[in-house]
Amino acid sequence: MKNLGNCPTFLILGVLFLCCLSHVRSDASDHRYKDGDPVPLYANKVGPFHNPSETYRYFDLPFCSPDHLKEKKEALGEVLNGDRLVNAPYKLNFREERDSYVVCKTKLSKDEVAIFRKAVDKDYYFQMYYDDLPIWGFIGKVDKEGKADPSEYKYFLYKHIQFDILYNKDRVIEISARMDPHSLVDLTEDKEVDAEFMYTVKWKETETPFEKRMDKYSMSSSLPHHLEIHWFSIINSCVTVLLLTGFLATILMRVLKNDFIKYGQDEEAADDQEETGWKYIHGDVFRFPKFKSLFAAALGSGTQLFTLTVFIFMLALVGVFYPYNRGALFTALVVIYALTSGIAGYTATSFYCQLEGKNWVRNLLLTGCLFCGPLFLTFCFLNTVAIAYRATAALPFGTIVVIVLIWTLVTSPLLVLGGIAGKNSKAEFQAPCRTTKYPREIPPLPWYRSAIPQMAMAGFLPFSAIYIELYYIFASVWGHRIYTIYSILFIVFIILLIVTAFITVALTYFQLAAEDHEWWWRSFLCGGSTGLFIYAYCLYYYYARSDMSGFMQTSFFFGYMACICYGFFLMLGTVGFRASLLFVRHIYRSIKCE
Repeated sequence: MKNLGNCPTFLILGVLFLCCLSHVRSDASDHRYKDGDPVPLYANKVGPFHNPSETYRYFDLPFCSPDHLKEKKEALGEVLNGDRLVNAPYKLNFREERDSYVVCKTKLSKDEVAIFRKAVDKDYYFQMYYDDLPIWGFIGKVDKEGKADPSEYKYFLYKHIQFDILYNKDRVIEISARMDPHSLVDLTEDKEVDAEFMYTVKWKETETPFEKRMDKYSMSSSLPHHLEIHWFSIINSCVTVLLLTGFLATILMRVLKNDFIKYGQDEEAADDQEETGWKYIHGDVFRFPKFKSLFAAALGSGTQLFTLTVFIFMLALVGVFYPYNRGALFTALVVIYALTSGIAGYTATSFYCQLEGKNWVRNLLLTGCLFCGPLFLTFCFLNTVAIAYRATAALPFGTIVVIVLIWTLVTSPLLVLGGIAGKNSKAEFQAPCRTTKYPREIPPLPWYRSAIPQMAMAGFLPFSAIYIELYYIFASVWGHRIYTIYSILFIVFIILLIVTAFITVALTYFQLAAEDHEWWWRSFLCGGSTGLFIYAYCLYYYYARSDMSGFMQTSFFFGYMACICYGFFLMLGTVGFRASLLFVRHIYRSIKCE
């Protein structure tokens, strides 16, 4: 039964391999066309440019619609990403040029003019996909020149769009959309307006091979001036690591060496003077923490999230998350999280049993709900907000059923299997020293040795190692910037883990040296405190670095970032505790404990 703990791991590796295969670049599929062949063009969504979460269906605005509106079937990740693809009114057949071709002539009513004017005022953009290549454009413009009073602004809707398409033999390589600045519909006044929507198509041959057509998007984050900043970020992080390791190597090891010499003296000499420092509390240092079920559940959830992050990095480094692989990241997150729940169950229950916990079933339920619970409540609230706004971020009922089925049929059974394996592992807690029957009283300590100041110190250094890279990640997730330098991000992640482990070990040593033996929860809280710093950075980014506004975007930003930062708290807290546990076992194994 003990080998059952390894089953989820093999299952994950197998399904990850399938996941890699299923997300092979769409470029590899056969997009070959003959002259005049129809090439698929889908209208996706519209929304305010500065509010990336607030997107609506393309035909929520009164554009010309095709005779038969047909929705494209989408994968789970695409729906989670807010994509809602429908056939567009434009016909862009292969190598078939058109000049000012009229899509439709219509009379916009007062209400439709008001809808378009409000959209133009909010900088609405549209997004389409042509042969799986993304196209963007703004739907209109606001004329503010020489007008101080907003009531004098003029609002215009673009009515002529030009598609410039590059092809190589029988394949589409690139597409861009340009709006004609001279072909406009005046929306300033509340009155009916005649509008004639047109489009032009121009084709041009290129030497770019089909295999490299997505490079244009991935190269945008690899420009020299961007790379310089990323490398500066890594150098900054490395300096932090070197300073920290240097501090630990010189100060901590010298102090420990003196401690070992002092504590290694013969017993007669030791009896002459009263014990002080961390050896004094050897009978209490391995006393199990309060709320052991919650502690084990936090460790289990943190281990699962750490495993999830590592697998996501593996997929990113092999090129699965190339730009505009719609929903690939969301699909991978859902699938891998479901499959790694066995790791959470095994880790939590085995550690809980090591801590001599009796009610392992309750511990397993707590593990399953510790991260999923807050995430589910946040999702329910934000999905309700999205439904009220009629935004594409609102998940359809069918998608919610699929997610519930994944949780019921995959996540929960694997969690239970992992828990059963953990319970039957029969592992005992390895403590080098015996624990006394009654705990020693902790001496009065100065205010800066309490939990919150220690967490502030512990979180600041790891955060300072990643804050430069954070801006680019935020600009990608909560903006329109493309992020593809996963190798640099992986290096930063490794540095984050090292700094977190080192600073937690250092603070644990100082806590034990002050004869405070309640280090279990403290090491977890200190390790995870970087998550709180990241959330504080969210406030700075929202107000100082972005133009996001409105209740929906604000609630989505702070709601989902709270869940992400909570995940970081659990993951880095686990790293901090594991590093401290190794350190504490090592130093107490090196001395004679009565």
